[in-house]
Amino acid sequence: AQASWPHGNPVSQPIAQPGSAMDSNAPKLAKVEKVLGRTGSRGGVIQVRVQFMYETSPELAGRSLIRNVKGPIREGDIL
Repeated sequence: AQASWPHGNPVSQPIAQPGSAMDSNAPKLAKVEKVLGRTGSRGGVIQVRVQFMYETSPELAGRSLIRNVKGPIREGDIL
């Protein structure tokens, strides 16, 4: 005999709804303010200063970080 689960498969995960608490892992968009220079043993990584955008993360809006970026990048790009 098979066990019958009242709410479907016990292994299934709930689907995240936009704006819910599970949305905290959503990507936070940031705009490149300034390209600082190259780093890494061969210069394959570029350091940039980014500022978080209000639209995607109001709690982080206005804060800035230095991030490492691999590949072409310029001021004004969105990460």
